[in-house]
Amino acid sequence: MNLVRRLSPFASHQFIRFLTVGVLNSLFGYGCYVVLLHAGVGYGLALLFATIAGVLLNFKTTGTLVFQSHNNMLIWRFALVYALLYVVNFLIVKVLVGSGLTPSVAGVLALPGVALLSFLLNRRLVFKNV
Repeated sequence: MNLVRRLSPFASHQFIRFLTVGVLNSLFGYGCYVVLLHAGVGYGLALLFATIAGVLLNFKTTGTLVFQSHNNMLIWRFALVYALLYVVNFLIVKVLVGSGLTPSVAGVLALPGVALLSFLLNRRLVFKNV
C-alpha cells in the first residue's frame, strides 16, 4: 500500500501533463544543445546555454500548463532547481562521454532521469503550494 501511495503522483493527470509539456520543453532544450554542439561549442557550455534558454520557456509552460500557477515570483526557485538539474545532467553526460559515447547521444540518454528528477523537485520545491 505504501508503494502504491508513493507511485500515485506518477499516475496523476498532473504527471501526464508534465510529461507532455516536458517532451516539448526537452525538444527545445535538446535542440538548442545540438545546435550549439554543431556550432563548435563544448558540451559543458552547450548544456549550460541550453539550460538557461530552457528555463525561461519551461517556467511558463510548466508553471501554467502543469501546475496551474501564474506566480512569476516562483521563477527564482525554479531557476535554482534548474541549476541543480544542470549539475546532475552535466555529471551524467560527462560520465557517459567518458565511457565513449558522443555528447549528443549522452545528452539523449540523460534526459529520462533528469526529467523525472525535474518533476519531483518542481512538485515538491517550486510549485508545492499550488
